[in-house]
Amino acid sequence: MTRRQWTANLMLLGAALAWGSTFVPCKIAAAYLGTFFFNGLRFLLGGLFVLAMAGHRLRGLSRQEVGSGALAGLVLFAGAAFQQAGLAFTTAGKAGFITGLYVVLVPLLLTLFWRQWSGWNAWLASLLASVGLFLLSAEGRLSLAPGDSLVLVSAALYALHVILIGQWVGRMEPLRLAAMQYLACGFLSLAIGLTLEFPSWKSLQPVWWTVPYTAVFSVVVGYTLQMLGQRDAPPTVAAVILSLESVFAALFGGLFLGERLALSQWVGGGLMLVGMVLAQVPIRQPSWPRPSSRPTYRESPAQRTPE
Repeated sequence: MTRRQWTANLMLLGAALAWGSTFVPCKIAAAYLGTFFFNGLRFLLGGLFVLAMAGHRLRGLSRQEVGSGALAGLVLFAGAAFQQAGLAFTTAGKAGFITGLYVVLVPLLLTLFWRQWSGWNAWLASLLASVGLFLLSAEGRLSLAPGDSLVLVSAALYALHVILIGQWVGRMEPLRLAAMQYLACGFLSLAIGLTLEFPSWKSLQPVWWTVPYTAVFSVVVGYTLQMLGQRDAPPTVAAVILSLESVFAALFGGLFLGERLALSQWVGGGLMLVGMVLAQVPIRQPSWPRPSSRPTYRESPAQRTPE
């Protein structure tokens, strides 16, 4: 791999670590704060941090970046809402493993909606991950717990988010795109939270620290590193690295919340990890005519040149 690819992989690994560390504070916050109010606070705070980081780069903000950022923010809003709601009814470690299913969903969505065939390995990975998900979450029942089902929906939305970012980040300035999506997600979440959840200062006091922690590590560090890393990593490669957040989530859940998994659940988590890796195994693809090159964003926001 080239130096740029190594750097991209390290950025994506950093994003996975940052995201994995936030499952614990998100789990704690879920017991005190409404889903939308909590997400609104942390994404707005994260958006303000990124605005400060962007600085003079905001001068070149285009209508396309605003629109793309708003759409990405809408998908992020839905994914974060389902995940945070699910965390109120499941453990941080299980939520991390289930969220990691997007590593399988990314190649499947690319095949179904973008006509990018991912090969037999993606379908076999889906089967393994589904069996693993049952062992991890069903706990002897023939149905998922409510919290697990909500987190599974969030995994599908995060898979869509990874694909959209992979489509756009090469043609737009990453910090501007990041700021737009965080602000869109934050404003929408906070508006719904203030309208439906009736939050109070008393409920925020015990867990106030979870807002700045998740704003910095989940929003600013995690999602920004994802965007920067995906400039030089295709969505499927990015997904397998980002899916390591499930491992970090289980690690932090065990260290700080005392969460323990049964043997069958560890087997299920292992099958999910095998499926995650199998989905990324390189296989020979048919040779198709290459599409015409499109403009790709370079370092200067004012300069867009073809590859």
